[in-house]
Amino acid sequence: MAPRDKPHLIISNPQAAAYQPPKRGNNSSEASTAPSDRAAHGRKLRGDLRRAETDARIRRRALDITVEGAVEGTYVAFESFPGVELALNTLDPRQGNVHPELRCVQEAVDGSGQRVERATVFVPDGTMTYFLDRVSAYLESADEPKPENGPFIDRIQEIRAASIESLWTDPIEEFPEPGQQAWWEVWLRRRDGHEVTRLRAASEALGMRVGRHTLGFGDRSVVLVHSTIDQLATATDILDDLAELRRPHDPITFLAGTDAAEQRPWIDELLERIEAANGNAPAVCIVDSGVYWEHPLLKTSLDERDCQVANPDWPVHDDRGHGTEMAGLALFGDLGRVVSSSESIRLTHRLESAKILPPPPAENKPELFGAITADAVSYVEIGQPDRRRVYSLAVTARWRTPLPDERSPVFGQPSSWSATLDALAAGRRVEIEEGKLTFLEQTDDPNPRLFCVSAGNIAHPGWEDDHLARSDLEPVEDPAQAWNALTVGAYTQLDNMAGAPAEFADWTPVARRGELSPVSRTSLLFGKHWPVKPDIVLEGGNVARSRAGTDFDVPPNLQLLTTNAPVPRGMTSRLFTTTHATSAATAQAAGMAAQITAQYPDLWPETIRALLVHSADWTPAMKAQFDSDAKKMSRSALLRRYGMGVPDLQRATHSASDALTLIAQGVIHPFERGKMREIHYHELPWPAQILEDLGAAKVKLRVTLSYFIEPNPGRRGWNQRYSYASHGLRFAVRRAAESTPEFHRRINQKALADNEKRLPSVKETGKWFFGSRQQQAVGSLHCDIWEGEAADLVRRGVLAVYPVTGWWKENQRRDRSSAGVRYALVVSIETPDQDVDIWTPVAQAIEATVEVAT
Repeated sequence: MAPRDKPHLIISNPQAAAYQPPKRGNNSSEASTAPSDRAAHGRKLRGDLRRAETDARIRRRALDITVEGAVEGTYVAFESFPGVELALNTLDPRQGNVHPELRCVQEAVDGSGQRVERATVFVPDGTMTYFLDRVSAYLESADEPKPENGPFIDRIQEIRAASIESLWTDPIEEFPEPGQQAWWEVWLRRRDGHEVTRLRAASEALGMRVGRHTLGFGDRSVVLVHSTIDQLATATDILDDLAELRRPHDPITFLAGTDAAEQRPWIDELLERIEAANGNAPAVCIVDSGVYWEHPLLKTSLDERDCQVANPDWPVHDDRGHGTEMAGLALFGDLGRVVSSSESIRLTHRLESAKILPPPPAENKPELFGAITADAVSYVEIGQPDRRRVYSLAVTARWRTPLPDERSPVFGQPSSWSATLDALAAGRRVEIEEGKLTFLEQTDDPNPRLFCVSAGNIAHPGWEDDHLARSDLEPVEDPAQAWNALTVGAYTQLDNMAGAPAEFADWTPVARRGELSPVSRTSLLFGKHWPVKPDIVLEGGNVARSRAGTDFDVPPNLQLLTTNAPVPRGMTSRLFTTTHATSAATAQAAGMAAQITAQYPDLWPETIRALLVHSADWTPAMKAQFDSDAKKMSRSALLRRYGMGVPDLQRATHSASDALTLIAQGVIHPFERGKMREIHYHELPWPAQILEDLGAAKVKLRVTLSYFIEPNPGRRGWNQRYSYASHGLRFAVRRAAESTPEFHRRINQKALADNEKRLPSVKETGKWFFGSRQQQAVGSLHCDIWEGEAADLVRRGVLAVYPVTGWWKENQRRDRSSAGVRYALVVSIETPDQDVDIWTPVAQAIEATVEVAT
């Protein structure tokens, strides 16, 4: 393998063309099974609708409370037959100034164990006729094979007045106990900008307490409310603003408590070898408990003025210790390696601190951590508006649901916190006024941001001998399910007990070298609607097991060395400590991202994320898992455990003579007036003659596509107009046996002449590691690897990027496609074991290379 000492190559703009997806087979929208007696079914539903409206009016008359500006109406719950989805678009007509409105959708399990869909709709007074008229038309044609409104009515099993539980979209077992005062995350429908004011007025009348922060996403506002079930249930009779209820997510941090060696001479020796980056260099912003900026190893890379807090009443310094530990890893990586080396250290990035955790004690009132995170980010960017930065967030909140026997529909769903990260990553501007934080509709160029987020940890005593099976049952924590975040899990190379304290003399490591760390979480329990997490894994330490196998612990030899803060919990003057887990892995990933940014200052955050993932590879231990079952489905499951593997900074920043990496950054316009609009074709500069000469030699092609979506976090079914993602993009590569025009006709209906039919697809040569099913999976990051003969790769130098649906397509008023959306495309060719130079001819063809900082 040739040394990686050449810059990656930036390729020119793609060719844009009109796009229409190829025609697919017909998908019927009718329910799979019609009711046995449609007339009786229609009469029952008509009675259900009238009863729900009458009951709501009776409850309102019994109350002596009115809220100015509130619209009177009824919250109505619709439930599907088992195994059938409701026609959500029909439940949400959007016709006229006043109309029924879908507020939230739940997926539940009925008494027989079958899945049903439950939708809650607010029906303003005078608009119930919308549903009654449809039921009447259904009844009039009930004897016909296809009655009017059949695809809508046939799916509904029951209609009733919505209870407060109908608005609850988290697991029902987490619903607060009757009579218990609890904090609720209340999602409000944004109608006129006064929804929070109305909620506060209702809360005052009902004896509820409303939190200080408000968070606004598009057509939703989120606020915390402290109340009982009965108080909130009464609010549904006097407020039309309620959309859904969720539980607040309390953050959980994993703080190292094991002391490392304390020797001031080590610090002094290390300081002599460090050259700090200048003030204009990119930075890693540690979003955590603060950073102790006076630490001698940190203070030349972190100015006190670059330390911000989400709440001005909090102290700026690190009063928990965790943030300082992350800062050391983000700046240096594992300090154990740095200290043991004698090489000079020329830093290319700096540090910043955004404190989002209040000072101890831990008993603090709940907060909207999405709002707090956005608040802190805003302060950081006001302080240094022109600095390029990567955010490192190693604070997570645990799903509190007991582990189910089967996949829970809640795992992987967006929260207010994860949606905040997605909105910030997509570049949305934030307005903060009197505690109300709103993500504004974008009217200027966005400012995308890269967030590295920890996958979350399995807490002791959850550690087990069969740690892989345990990790597969522990879902990635909030907010690491964010689509736009680079989610980081932990693996370990630390499997040596030499140097362990005496009390661990007979203990052994749980994970073998190169395997997933026993503390790391996965996304195997995520539903089909949610992306693969983690994206990559980095060193997060190991766990030791006692000789009897009954006890588990984390001795310092299985952790990483980092910087220590003299926090009140120990008042230690030691400057080193050890830490571990996915938080440590995340800080290292953020440091790598900042180094890539320093070397390629013109690359977008989407591209930096792509390069890190593109550079990753699985360790021999991980590859053994893939090799044991080569089925595409099994590989997709392992992808949800390991991501794309362990990133390599040298691979992420440099090509080699026999390993060429091409980078494209493009702006595509996905939709126009509710239809697909544009496709991009990339004619890649290809070392065709060299590949031709290699003939049957094995080569490898890797493709990574990265972009950021805008979130739509209201839980209304996650389909069509209610999709979470504003848009999606996918890639396709020309096959060896087809011409470029044939490739265009295969993937683009617009490329076909009038009345021309698509030719049968030519056979694929070589093998994609994951294949089309995974390439088409949800998420905003797509990566796959093709292996085959060099002669076949010659003709694969044309690649397309095209849109798939999203809520922008279904909501033309909020569609920002005309402004274009950015994407990054990274394509690499590797010719292992072949003494050839594929980089030079491509660089000469491009006629300009990117200079890499040295």
